[in-house]
Amino acid sequence: MMENNSENKVPILEIKDLKKSFKDNSVLNGFNLSLYKGENLVVMGKSGSGKSVMIKCLVGLMQADSGTIRIKEQDIEILGREELDLLRTHIGFLFQGSALYDSMTVRENLEFPLRRHKKELHLKQDTEVLVREALKNVGLENTIDLMPSELSGGMQRRIALARALILKPEIILYDEPTTGLDPITSKEIIQLMRNIQATYNTSSLIITHDMDCARVISNRMILLVDGVNYAEGTYSELSRSKDPKVQAFFKN
Repeated sequence: MMENNSENKVPILEIKDLKKSFKDNSVLNGFNLSLYKGENLVVMGKSGSGKSVMIKCLVGLMQADSGTIRIKEQDIEILGREELDLLRTHIGFLFQGSALYDSMTVRENLEFPLRRHKKELHLKQDTEVLVREALKNVGLENTIDLMPSELSGGMQRRIALARALILKPEIILYDEPTTGLDPITSKEIIQLMRNIQATYNTSSLIITHDMDCARVISNRMILLVDGVNYAEGTYSELSRSKDPKVQAFFKN
């Protein structure tokens, strides 16, 4: 388990009292979260617990019923479109399943966020340099002109991570980064995540059900139960808990 690095108590990302229901199904019931600079924060929850709903609210793909989401001390609910687009340049997102564009080469996949945020970034640097740097970070410079279909699942995940890194974000959101990967490839992805944090001092929010991933990568963990942040602490602290709801996460 990585050492806690959240001495700075001003959160770079904060969720307060987030609530979301679908008709009679209440998914989030006042969820709270604070992510600090340079921290790897893992959120774990059983299937259907609201992890995906929370992260969709966080990135603006879904609107919460109530509550606040603040990123870099800005309330995203009151930001205009241009302000929100500028804020998004500080956030990288590794989608579950990689979500590469099948019809684009690796180069074109990585250039996409650069083109998408060209106005906000005021890019002066050659995009080729940025693309190759991002690929170097994940050890796949030689794939630049390949199509996603020519890559293994693990390589696709690395390319997706390179795409998330290309804007040099302060915050990276990982949605199930090791899902569908074999144990060896999963370890490689986790090591990459650790290297990225060490190199760029990124703040990472990691949604996972992989306890091995959580053990290795987390500075701190939140267990999402009954729509709330039921328990928080380091892996070591939570693994010693006598609470049956907490113990359930650590049983094989």
